[in-house]
Amino acid sequence: MNDSLRGARVATFVYFSLCGTLMGTWVVNIPAIEERVGISHATLGALLVLLGLGAFIGMQVAGSLTDRLGARTVVPATAVLCSAALVLPGLPREPWTLAAALLVFGFCNGCLDVSMNAHAVHVEKAYGRPVMSAFHATFSVGGVLAALVGAATASAGLSPAAGMGAMGTLGIVIALVSARALLPAAPTAADTDTDSDPDSAKEAEYAPAADRRSTRGRIWILAALALMVMLCEGAANDWSALHLKDVLGAPASTAAFAYGTFAATMTIGRLLADRLVARFSSMAILRFGAATAAVGIAIVTVSPWMWAAFAGWALFGLGLSGCVPQLFSAAGHADPSAAGANVSRVAGLGYVGMLAGPAVIGWLTHFVALNHAFVLLILLCAITAVAAGVLRTGSGRTSEMAHSGH
Repeated sequence: MNDSLRGARVATFVYFSLCGTLMGTWVVNIPAIEERVGISHATLGALLVLLGLGAFIGMQVAGSLTDRLGARTVVPATAVLCSAALVLPGLPREPWTLAAALLVFGFCNGCLDVSMNAHAVHVEKAYGRPVMSAFHATFSVGGVLAALVGAATASAGLSPAAGMGAMGTLGIVIALVSARALLPAAPTAADTDTDSDPDSAKEAEYAPAADRRSTRGRIWILAALALMVMLCEGAANDWSALHLKDVLGAPASTAAFAYGTFAATMTIGRLLADRLVARFSSMAILRFGAATAAVGIAIVTVSPWMWAAFAGWALFGLGLSGCVPQLFSAAGHADPSAAGANVSRVAGLGYVGMLAGPAVIGWLTHFVALNHAFVLLILLCAITAVAAGVLRTGSGRTSEMAHSGH
């Protein structure tokens, strides 16, 4: 393994962490921004649709640009744009200007999400062993950092614009410094598979077209599961702090730690997930993870006690932590000749779920209390646990890697 590949892996960690920090900074400032603009939960939920719309458009643009220009160009460029756009939601005092700010920030975030995940797939293929969960762990690390900084700035009385502007400026510097370590181009199937098994590489290259078509239905099932899991994650991102503040009456500085608790257990779970997959299988991680998440959000839904709610958010994060990386990896390995396209489908629909989740919960608050709206998340986690058997056909990937000596 050469130094350039190690450097590319480190740089990918940096960009995932940066993306998590930027999104987390927005998340922990939501209560203050909502109060400053003077809008209800339901109105905020409607505005968050624009965040999701902007992200969806950004994903389509970034996917095409990454194929054409390469991740080494697109990842740092989109990271700079996302960092610069972070301050925008902290400036408005009117709903329509907040709507425009969220549309722009969502577009930039969607661009960064897709391009960095595309680069992560290239790095994972070059390594020849599961590393995707570790990348997603650093995204969660960024969320923890954002929660800590957000709690500190809220306690100090700083405006959202000041804190978000400072974080965005730091993000621009980090994005530029890390750019040179990225892989110059996507590795080909032959490049990534030859060292471990030359015969497998040839089989993948000449896989029958009928086999590739038969994989398509499974890919869309994986995409639907990704949508459900990431909808749950998105709901936690944008509503966990508001749940503590409005339902349980916690002060803003304490409420910020609801998201921090969720992000911390997501980080722990993702740091352990690659080893657990090798021991138990990706299907087991998805099934038991989704079941654990269902229990956690059920505690949040019914508990009147702040510390029990913290425990519920912690279980919710721990359960969800390993789910998305398994879905991404299964898509990437389902058909080596179309790994990038398959991962983009699963990741794209998944991120739509993540960014639509807050809006769905916001819409439900028209009819029920915020904590009762979380019943939807319980149902989605339960469906995911039941449907986890879709990964059984990809379990050969786990055993192959476990026996490869990596």
